[in-house]
Amino acid sequence: MRYAHNPILSPEDLCPSQPSMQIECLLNPGVFRYDGKVWMLVRVAERPAQAEGEISFPVLDAQNRVTVMRVPAASPELDLSDPRVINYKGEDFLTTMSHLRLVSSTDGIRFREEAGYPPLTGSDRYEAYGIEDCRVTQIGTQYYLTYTAVSANGVAVRMRSTSNWRRFTDYGLVLPPHNKDCTLFDEKVGDLYYMLHRPSSPEIGGNYIWIAQSPDLRHWGNHRCVARTRKGMWDSARIGAGCAPIRTGEGWLMIYHGADASHRYCLGAMLLDAADPSKVLARSRTPVMEPEEPYELEGFFGNVIFTNGHLVDGDRIALYYGASDKVICRADLSVGEILENLRKDL
Repeated sequence: MRYAHNPILSPEDLCPSQPSMQIECLLNPGVFRYDGKVWMLVRVAERPAQAEGEISFPVLDAQNRVTVMRVPAASPELDLSDPRVINYKGEDFLTTMSHLRLVSSTDGIRFREEAGYPPLTGSDRYEAYGIEDCRVTQIGTQYYLTYTAVSANGVAVRMRSTSNWRRFTDYGLVLPPHNKDCTLFDEKVGDLYYMLHRPSSPEIGGNYIWIAQSPDLRHWGNHRCVARTRKGMWDSARIGAGCAPIRTGEGWLMIYHGADASHRYCLGAMLLDAADPSKVLARSRTPVMEPEEPYELEGFFGNVIFTNGHLVDGDRIALYYGASDKVICRADLSVGEILENLRKDL
């Protein structure tokens, strides 16, 4: 059930990182509990105010400072066919640069920024176009952040950890390009840690969900393909994991996103084997959620529901999701109902 007063967070609710920038959209937050509150680590996408006759977009320079590239709008070497990507002289740039912003709430609905918690921004040449779509997984007293690092070198997975959200340990790139949609399981399976991730192939293969394992959260191997796209279905073009799978009596319940050839993004579910999560026991034939409301159908990139953050309390899943690549929303789902529907899909 969607929260009746969605969206719960919009671009105008936050201030730009600097006066020269403007917030274009808020996207899919990582979600966690800390200090007795609910927190979201929101992806904030910014760009410079656009001047007539030119296209401008932000990048990091060699000193990790945000600089602005300006290109004549009439340039024949400029391709603006995708609202998310600018191609100039054969090289791709992002129309916006994303960083991650912390907001907290005492009720899980009304969120605000707190003093003393700085934003997370790109830190080197592998994050020169920004950092995106962070999943947050708590293991013991540590919070692990797996997110997408974007640069001219490609799209890769990076990891940081923290115990207090003020100081962070940077693990660097844990998966090379092209890879994204990485989330950690919040406990070991047997003696090993597990992650889900999404390598992509533009030719042989596709945009599939994979799994990897590690003895120490640093060295990852034994990569296996868990699930592939399904021709003619709602998840025919690409799929990717949400956040940490939920342990149930029937196995690991994973909420995932899928898109079709028209770039319509919906949410579905998979049930993974408890002892060997590389095995899929059941999978949604129809979406758990699909874009229906006006704020999900129209926005920066419409017809999109995308999640990488939720909280579980017994049977209830408080799902936080990005809608139309513009605003943040909430819905409440039932673990039992999802499992029952998965049984019907067997």
